[in-house]
Amino acid sequence: MAKQSSYQFTPDYAVHPGEILKESLEARKIKKRDLADRCGLSVKTVSQIINGKAPIEPETAIKLEHVLGVSAVVWNNLDASYRLFMAKQATEERMQRRIAWTKRFPVKELVKRGFIEKPENNVDAVNKLLDFFAVGSLTAWDSQFKEMGILFRESPSFDSAPESVAAWLKIGDIISQSIETAPYNRDKFVSALKKIRSLTNQPPSAFDPAMKKLCADSGVALVFVSELPGTHLSGATRWLHKDKALIMLSLRHKSDDHFWFSFFHESAHILLHGKKQLFLDEHNPGNASSEDEEEANRFAANTLVPEKEYNRFLKRKRFYKDDIRSFSSDLGIAPGIIVGRLQHEKRIPFNWHNDLKIKFVLKESEENEG
Repeated sequence: MAKQSSYQFTPDYAVHPGEILKESLEARKIKKRDLADRCGLSVKTVSQIINGKAPIEPETAIKLEHVLGVSAVVWNNLDASYRLFMAKQATEERMQRRIAWTKRFPVKELVKRGFIEKPENNVDAVNKLLDFFAVGSLTAWDSQFKEMGILFRESPSFDSAPESVAAWLKIGDIISQSIETAPYNRDKFVSALKKIRSLTNQPPSAFDPAMKKLCADSGVALVFVSELPGTHLSGATRWLHKDKALIMLSLRHKSDDHFWFSFFHESAHILLHGKKQLFLDEHNPGNASSEDEEEANRFAANTLVPEKEYNRFLKRKRFYKDDIRSFSSDLGIAPGIIVGRLQHEKRIPFNWHNDLKIKFVLKESEENEG
């Protein structure tokens, strides 16, 4: 005997019972008002059922059976099938929105860095991202990061993907939780910055632990996190609470001049600007987009190279390697910092003296290699 195959027909549409009711009334030449009077319903209720704006309740189904001769079971089944179809469709639409939401995040990179496990499917990806951000729903995520979105829109030059930036900031938040800091003390932080400036000539193996400890002892968590796909950030600064600030650096440009300028730029936000603000610095932090950023730029430039000494150096109009080495030695800073500033101000071409700069490679284990 041949094996029979069975197929299940699942339509991708549903008909509201109101449409069937409308056809039944037209076939019997019964007006809506007449049906309303016979069923003891209002004309408004009948109109809402016909127009698909109201369901057919069991009591109404019984009344329709008496008036039209169509079983109440039929009306109830039509209504239940329609409600079930609409519920499934709504669930599918919500799931599709959730899946589309996950596509905006660098999930593969988060897996690679060990912040989430590899999702088994699209639904699992939603759940793992919600766990990563420690929120219970997409609505909660939208609410939590709404303020950050406003900050993005206020920056006309900002071209990083908000979701990738949110993930990058969350990584910083996760790492900072393991960093014990003293309550923030402005005087201690100012003193720490002076000591950190003297470390610019040191290799990463020396300055990395030293500057992190100096910051932590002042109430500032310092975290190095390389960029995620879709971000173009040099650094970020924000307050985790009133006694703990966070500085994040990406080593985007990988050279010592950018690294040290970025650090002191972000430090300026802590010293000079409000605790309720989030500062995101894209591309080259030397390019200011607001008064706060300009102020942070001046602080970083003058802290690394005091203005009076720098102006005296410029009067020489000699920017050869030996001059730069001598000047940086007098200041007690790395020569690459001088090179970077001269290039930025277009006093020398960008292809001059780059061998005086030191390149850093950021490991995801937060250790730097020179």
